[in-house]
Amino acid sequence: MPSSPAFVYSAVRTPFGRYAGALSGVRPDDLAASVLTGLLAKTPDLDPARIADVVYGNANGAGEDNRNVARMAVLLAGLPVTVPATTVNRLCGSSLDAAMAASRLVETGDAEVAVAGGVESMSRAPWVLPKPPKAFPAGNETLVSTTLGWRLVNPRMPQEWTVSLGEANEQLQEKFGISRERQDEFAVRSHRLADQAWNDGFYDDLVVPVPGVDLDRDEGIRPDASVETLAGLKPVFRADGTITAGNASPLNDGASAVLVGSEQAASHIGRAPLARIAGRGAAALEPQLFGYAPVQAAEKALAAAGIGWSDVGAVELNEAFAVQSLACLDAWKVDPEIVNTRGGAIAIGHPLGASGGRILGTLAGVLRERGERWGVAAICIGVGQGLAVVLENVDAA
Repeated sequence: MPSSPAFVYSAVRTPFGRYAGALSGVRPDDLAASVLTGLLAKTPDLDPARIADVVYGNANGAGEDNRNVARMAVLLAGLPVTVPATTVNRLCGSSLDAAMAASRLVETGDAEVAVAGGVESMSRAPWVLPKPPKAFPAGNETLVSTTLGWRLVNPRMPQEWTVSLGEANEQLQEKFGISRERQDEFAVRSHRLADQAWNDGFYDDLVVPVPGVDLDRDEGIRPDASVETLAGLKPVFRADGTITAGNASPLNDGASAVLVGSEQAASHIGRAPLARIAGRGAAALEPQLFGYAPVQAAEKALAAAGIGWSDVGAVELNEAFAVQSLACLDAWKVDPEIVNTRGGAIAIGHPLGASGGRILGTLAGVLRERGERWGVAAICIGVGQGLAVVLENVDAA
């Protein structure tokens, strides 16, 4: 255990909006500011000037989220100008990476209180136009979407590394023999549990509204989803494939924030911590197998925490695709019933830079709800990476 352990004190997120949906009119820097304001509203005793750093994740950074969106969020939220901020980019894992960075600041003594989180507006991600190699080109130029996936690919990259995210997961399906039926069943479970979580009030304290937007719950949840309806959807990436719009996460907009601090910071924050950040893990493999990278990342995080899978009572695994989620669960050999018990990204959504903060905050909440001591939050990352964090419920320690 480090000399100054890091704890999660609070976590919030916005409702996640659908692509071109309710949040599409909100700039990403405003989304980032709104969730920061919402986080501080949960801890009114905390003087914002005590925040040593704000670390936000963002996967795009090509549009209104450019020029260090974390610092923009601090300024737009009205925090003291003396509060510094930085933006990190590890694609889908950006906000979990941010939380890991914030925990290290606390553990090393560089910060007593820090904020981590992330933001993504996939709706507002712009097109980009690369500069021509020579002046006055005679031909046409093509706008490139920055919403998702590879863009402006370096020709030196091997082609097998730069396949689409969907094709990469079709290859994963072939490798592990995960059927379309299992994927659809997993997706339906995600919608059912997410809907039930909202109905139970689980997200009432975890989700904060976005000013000026009439959206009080995640926009993409389909309570009426069924295996029969999903079976009627056509494969997206291969004519004979298994991945459809129904068993993969959609494009989304949203933001998340997590308050991280030392044990001594409780007196400044005005509340006891929720969970200790007990272990961290990062892993990498072939880019086209990115969906499987959480397997090793979680193993590293568990080893750092000094526990094994038999000790784990809850898992939050970001559902980029049903197939990669199932591949990870099969490798871990965990009870599927402890995984994403309050729904996952297939239903809730996956705004890239915000998802890590979402799963970390949800995990802390689930551990307390279920009285479990240990939990794992894990996420796959495009271009062949994965991250994982182990939390220890302080009330069950």
